Amino acid sequence: MKWLYNITEKLRPHFEEGGKLHAFWSLYDGFDTFLFTPNSTAKRVGAQVHDTTDSKRTMILVVLALVPALLFGMFNVGYQHLLATGQLAAGLTAALWWKAFGFGLLAVLPYIIVSYVVGLGIEFTVAQWKHEEIQEGFLVTGFLIPLIVPVNTPLWMVAVATAFAVIFAKEVFGGTGYNIFNVALITRAFLFFAYPTHMTGDKPFVRIGSTWGWDGGTAVDGFSGATPLTELATTTDAHLMPVDFLTAANGLIPGSIGETCLWAILLGACLLLCTGVASWKTMLSVFVGGALTAWLFNHAGMDNAAANMPWYMHLVLGGFAFGAVFMATDPVTSARTECGKWIYGFLIGMVAIIIRVLNPGYPEGMMLAILLMNALAPLIDWCVVRVNVKRRMNRGIAK
Repeated sequence: MKWLYNITEKLRPHFEEGGKLHAFWSLYDGFDTFLFTPNSTAKRVGAQVHDTTDSKRTMILVVLALVPALLFGMFNVGYQHLLATGQLAAGLTAALWWKAFGFGLLAVLPYIIVSYVVGLGIEFTVAQWKHEEIQEGFLVTGFLIPLIVPVNTPLWMVAVATAFAVIFAKEVFGGTGYNIFNVALITRAFLFFAYPTHMTGDKPFVRIGSTWGWDGGTAVDGFSGATPLTELATTTDAHLMPVDFLTAANGLIPGSIGETCLWAILLGACLLLCTGVASWKTMLSVFVGGALTAWLFNHAGMDNAAANMPWYMHLVLGGFAFGAVFMATDPVTSARTECGKWIYGFLIGMVAIIIRVLNPGYPEGMMLAILLMNALAPLIDWCVVRVNVKRRMNRGIAK
């Protein structure tokens, strides 16, 4: 990489103050610090600890943790397409495996490109306008957005929603580190409420027809592309089980691009936990809160398919596991006190299941639960701090 480093250093004077391209210093600095660890340290006087880890390196770890979910999502998009068009009647051969992945790659890649072009374009523009360094938070957000949308969402809608989220949920608050709500989830929420017909139902989750010139045919008679949670929300059978646990965990079911495979998500969770990027307390408490709430509904005697579904099924369906691992653990929008992380995560799991069971109009629940807790995270931390202060004051008075 020394040759690349030499090139960037040779270009540096042109972008520094007095250079012909100094107006684009933020753009140069963003690419330079993305490729190489900054060789400068803070100038403040005092004891400081420095290492090669910065926010860009941390963001890259999160992106790497998302790769398994992305790769499986690409395959599942193609698999659902082959299943819908009747091409899997004789089973999944090696040739069909590669065909499924290739089809999914062509279907998903444009969403990644649109997400990054729009989001990074806005961040670069804002950084130039404010004469600041380019913030790296969108490295993760741009990767998350394609994974949490249905595969049939029009690209222009993704572009509009991404622009809205970056501007109104991030930049107006000051940029990376100051946003109250998770930017990727705001993108998903904008799409859901602005274009509900493109985000719900059977068709959005299964790509049928052509993809960038790849004509895959039409759906066979009787095919349903409904997700398991949609089936639960629309059925009159209070004891319906749309899929078994292993099928749901394996992820070969309709759903948002990166949210279906439990094993791919857990693989990413292992990387986040081993590197210390994500809080295990937040992650675990989401699953505990969801499991306990679902278990209580199981014993409530309700005439409701979602309430009667075994508690463990809720944890593997929809975006529950994906949200618990990659969304709830966002260090910017989640609780920051150690006790607050337990409360924050538990409430996310609880609220998600309550929405699933009691609101058939929105069978998922995880998105709204996390956004609600994003708003309450500062209050949770404040309450935890006040309780700790009061306990210490009482301890001092007792002495």
